[in-house]
Parts: sequence; C-alpha cells; structure tokens
Amino acid sequence: MASNGNRGEEETKMEECKETAVYMWGYLPGVSPEKSPIVSPVKVPFPPSIGGDDSWKDVCGGGCGFAMAISGSGKLITWGSTDDEGQSYLTCGKHGEIPEPFPLPHEASLVKATAGWAHCVSVTETGEVYTWGWKECVPCVKVIRDSAAAGSFQKDNNTKQNAMVMEQVSSRSQGSSLTSGTVSHSDNRKAGEEIIKKRKVSAVKEEFESSPSGDEFFTVSPSLVTLGPGVRIINVAAGGRHTLALSDMGQVWGWGYGGEGQLGLGSRIKMVSSPHLIPCIDTSASGKDRSLIAHQGSMDPSAQTPKFHGSYVKEIACGGRHSAVITDAGALFTFGWGLYGQCGQGSTNDLLRPTSVPSLSGTRVESISAGLWHTVCITTDGHVYSFGGNQFGQLGTGTDQAETQPRQLDAASLEGKRGKLVSCGARHSAILTAVDLN
Repeated sequence: MASNGNRGEEETKMEECKETAVYMWGYLPGVSPEKSPIVSPVKVPFPPSIGGDDSWKDVCGGGCGFAMAISGSGKLITWGSTDDEGQSYLTCGKHGEIPEPFPLPHEASLVKATAGWAHCVSVTETGEVYTWGWKECVPCVKVIRDSAAAGSFQKDNNTKQNAMVMEQVSSRSQGSSLTSGTVSHSDNRKAGEEIIKKRKVSAVKEEFESSPSGDEFFTVSPSLVTLGPGVRIINVAAGGRHTLALSDMGQVWGWGYGGEGQLGLGSRIKMVSSPHLIPCIDTSASGKDRSLIAHQGSMDPSAQTPKFHGSYVKEIACGGRHSAVITDAGALFTFGWGLYGQCGQGSTNDLLRPTSVPSLSGTRVESISAGLWHTVCITTDGHVYSFGGNQFGQLGTGTDQAETQPRQLDAASLEGKRGKLVSCGARHSAILTAVDLN
C-alpha cells in the first residue's frame, strides 16, 4: 500500500510539473478595449474550444499586433488581433481577447511557428511548411497591384538611402568612421530614425487603407510551400519580409523580399517568388552526398558557392532585413542589410552572400537571434556577443552606441553565468542563463 501511495504521489508531482502557463504583456490591440499597452504580465487563458487534456507547449515569435503559441497536440493558437486596424493585425485571424485555434489546411501537428511583420510561417511534424499573410512573403502568390507593390519597394529603398545619408552626416559631425568598431548615436540621429520610421509606417498604412479589405496584399489562407523532392524542413525563421527554412540535411531555403541581400543569393533581387536554396555549404569539402546538397531546380548552377566552415547549417535567424546562420562547426555567417553593423563585419555595408563574421573565427557559436537592427549570439562556452543598432539599448552594452563588430557582454549581472538561449525583438533582447559551475 505504501508503495502504491508513493507512486500516486510521484504521479501527482509529475502532473503538476506538466502544467504550463502563458503570460502576455505589451501592445496587443485586440486584447485591450482601450488599445493601451499591457504593462504587467497577464495570464493567457487556454482556448476553451480545445479543452480536453491539451495545454500550452510553446510560444512563438508574434507579428505586428498579434501573438501565437502551439498547444501540446500541435495546434496553432492565435490572439491579440483587432478588426479596425491595419490588415497586418489580422494576419493571424480575427482572434482578439480570447485565444483561438488558427485553422490550418492539414491535420498534422505543428512543431514550429513564427511571424514577420505581417506574415506567418509554420512547420508540421512531417516537415511541411505552410505560410500566409503578406503575399510577397507567400511563394507563387501574385500581388495583384504590382504597381503599388513596386512603389512600396521604391519607398523602402528611398528610406534606406535617406537613413544612410543621415547616418553619414551625423557620423562625420562627430568625427567617427562608419567602418570603425563603434558608431555613436546622437539625439539628432535618433530623432531622424524615428521620423524615417514614421514615414515608412505611414506609407504602408496608406497603401493598406487605399484598399477596402487589403486583399490585394494579403492572403489569409495558409499555402503549402513547395520545395525540392524529399526536402524535410525542421525549422523556420521569419524576417520583416523574408523567410528562411532549414532542412534536416542542413540546407537553407529562402524566399520573399531580398533587396538588401538578406536571401544570400548574391544580388539585390527584390522579390523571390519561389523558394531558392541558399548556397551556404561548399559541398566539395563536405562529407555529405552532393546529390542531397545540390540545388533542386531553383538556382543558377553557375553561381559561385562560398566556402563555409562546416558540413551543414544547424541554426538560422532572420532580422528585419538581415539573416544569420550557424554551421555544425560553430561558424557564424551573416548576410543582408548592414547599415547599423548588424552583420558584424566591422562595417555598415550590405552583404549579398553569406559571409563569416571575422572577429568570431575560431569561436564556436551555439545560439543566434536577430532583431530589427541588431544581432545577438551565444558561444558554446556561454559568452554573449551583440552587435548592430543600439538606439534603445538593445545590445546590452551599457551605452547607446552601435557596434559593427561582436562585443562580448560583461555586465555584472552576468558574472558567473552562462548564456544558453537568446531571443531578439525589434528593439530589445533577452537571454536565458544558467549558473556556470566551472
């Protein structure tokens, strides 16, 4: 009897450990009737429509004005959207205060999900990828108003050029170099960045509001992403307007907007409407079968393949307009927009192909995350490095100076701790640590 009692007690404890909870805070317009930010963590109710023994399993990177999570049974759950805001808020469905399952055209359980500014992407346990939202981020979905879309791209290019001019003028006035390891950010520059940001948001909002429903730009029905034969995806990352997918063979696929090189294809191609294999591995130095690594019909075979340190890619990350990957050898490669140093190359140049981060050569990187203008990585020995824009202190360096090369964080609060996981928002960063027992 005592034995049975102990077993029952252990089972109860195990059940208690299985209980999970999700908390939310910040700006989710569909949750607050006054559309004011939630300033303290609030518990999110599990969808009553699911019920049973199901519970929370994972929380995902949400998009503009909505949140996403995955249940234990692999269902996608969304909430926080609103009916009377921009269409991007409705990318996850009209699920406001009460979380609800998002309808997907399959019965397979989800293992991963994430979102960009206004598009979502998910991975099933069978390795299939579904995506929806902004049509330029959904492969083979034509944007009906091509002229308007082209205008949007042109505005983004103008915004980038204006930002670069402001960056250069401000930098010269302070006697600093854009190619130095540290870039100063004055109050004038901050104000300029906010003006540019507001202009950009206003321009996009005007485009959405010019259409009654925004259907010209959005698709709310998840579409299956067609990849090469036998390709099984295990992870996805969503940038502002581009997507990366990682296969179980260590291949990286990309699609969407690539105007700054964030798709790593060697050009400033503005729209990649079908998934392309990004040349991340020098197959001549790899022990893997070339037939498995070779591109399966979507990339020019004459394109040069950069030599990577490693045999395959094991981690991927997308920022607003830049990307990063980690190989099995722990090498970090970045590509895309570099205006704030977010590619970690010691300059503010854009990178059109995956390029190793020179100051971390010889250092094994384990975890990576990217924000709107910055990047944070963690090495296998638990050291945390950050680089890129720092207008809001998102680098954690104790200043608001940008860093064009990885800078190790040496805050007193991290003393005796090892970094384990990192997550970057648009303008903030968070890390999970463990006590260093060495």
